[in-house]
Amino acid sequence: MQPIIIVLIILVVLVFIALIKTIQVIPQASAAIVERFGRYTRTLNAGLNIVVPFIDSIRNRIDLREQVVPFPPQPVITQDNLVVNIDTVIYYQVTDARAATYEVASYIQAIEQLTVTTLRNIIGGMDLERTLTSREEINAALRGVLDEATGKWGIRVNRVELKAIEPPTSIQDSMEKQMRADRDKRAAILQAEGVRQSEILRAEGEKQSAILRAEGEAKAAALRAEGEAQAIRTVFESIHAGDPDQKLLSYQYLQMLPKIAEGDANKLWIVPSEIGDALKGLSGAFGNLGGGMPGFNTGGNNGNGGVERREAPPVD
Repeated sequence: MQPIIIVLIILVVLVFIALIKTIQVIPQASAAIVERFGRYTRTLNAGLNIVVPFIDSIRNRIDLREQVVPFPPQPVITQDNLVVNIDTVIYYQVTDARAATYEVASYIQAIEQLTVTTLRNIIGGMDLERTLTSREEINAALRGVLDEATGKWGIRVNRVELKAIEPPTSIQDSMEKQMRADRDKRAAILQAEGVRQSEILRAEGEKQSAILRAEGEAKAAALRAEGEAQAIRTVFESIHAGDPDQKLLSYQYLQMLPKIAEGDANKLWIVPSEIGDALKGLSGAFGNLGGGMPGFNTGGNNGNGGVERREAPPVD
């Protein structure tokens, strides 16, 4: 009985292994290459698949999702004979699992080597300055070459990015010095422009201030002149309204004479000829009261347009 049990156990194990090899579950976004006696038969897509056990075999399982592969820095010589190290990142996707398996031995290594050679061809036609400022142009040219070359491998290159472009250390120092000089130059220009604008604004402000001050003074002078004219008209109208006689006017005229002579600078002052008429009026008024004003002769003119002063005789 024991040999029969052992045979049954072996048969059960073989059936279990056959079921495992017969049923193949492929994950989503994956594919599997099936070979029969070493020859390609079909490609298994995502889901449950049945194969012939011990006859069909799974050659390769391929991820169909987009892959990101960074490549190590590669030394590249520019047109002006400078060596720069460039890091690249490739975004690719397998579109044909059969071609990716049979058309190229290792598509990752093939993409890397193709990227390096294409990058050297592109950078070799550019100088350093253009290389540093033309990343989009380099990316587009590199992607076009890679996409065309990898199409027969069943691979589509979606994007190519230059992660870093590192020039030599001496060139970096020179570039930093140049950038620092350019920043200092721009700062000096901006500072000078600021000073210039400040001076212009200050001059404009002083100009506007002087104009406004002159306008204010002109308006103030006009208002003062208008006020004085109005005051003169008011006094004139008041005098004419009061109808003063010659005696009152003569008396007011004489009261103003001391004010004219006030001050240390008035060393000499001229008595106008019109004062004679005023003195005549006052003399007549006082003459009617007491016989005239002593010390003044109101009857004659000294020929200089003024009155002649005389000393009063001593009183016995």
